[in-house]
Amino acid sequence: MNLLDQPIGVIARDLPGASRIFHHYQLDFCCNGQRLLGEVLAEQGIVPALVVAGLETLLAQHDQAKSWTNEPISTLIGHILDRYHAVHREQLTELLRLARRVELVHGDKAECPHGLADHLDAMRQELESHMQKEEQILFPMLRRHLADQARGPITIMRLEHDEHDEALARMVRLARDLELPPGACNTWRALYAGLTEFKDDLLQHIHLENNLLFDQDYLSNSNKHQEVQHG
Repeated sequence: MNLLDQPIGVIARDLPGASRIFHHYQLDFCCNGQRLLGEVLAEQGIVPALVVAGLETLLAQHDQAKSWTNEPISTLIGHILDRYHAVHREQLTELLRLARRVELVHGDKAECPHGLADHLDAMRQELESHMQKEEQILFPMLRRHLADQARGPITIMRLEHDEHDEALARMVRLARDLELPPGACNTWRALYAGLTEFKDDLLQHIHLENNLLFDQDYLSNSNKHQEVQHG
């Protein structure tokens, strides 16, 4: 299999650990998951051998790793709720507290991430609204294997994922590319470390939904499996 000819989202979905490599090279596998890896690398000016070598190492370990592709839809949704929805709520509460503290104490410094706290608050509200739509409307539909009826909500969730991706990019810009100034205090360091973790988690969350949970093949296979169980 030539990895360069595979969609980047499919690689991230099917190969555990691939997302970490893509994060390292800042490759978007969430909202542009259908693009071929080779095209993305060429556009970013990244030497393909560097990325492919890491992916091939993961392929060798693939048999020992867990892939969500073969998991029941209810298990995948449960994982998303526990690993991402609950965690994002905790992350943003703490990040907002840290950001406001940094802006209050270090507002006179040129490196201070002015506006970051307000942006995080807006992100928190938007993400909370998004997650509630999934928890109250979309996920119950998918658990009942109503994939056809869920097409509309899925389209809306994908559009909102694009907006989250743009909000993340603005967050990083406001935080000056997450580069700490010399002599940054512990609160500032904790803030930027938390922002990095949140960014990686949210990208992985979006990827798991866009490229697996919302994938029509996955939903179709889940429906067939349900029919066999009740046949």
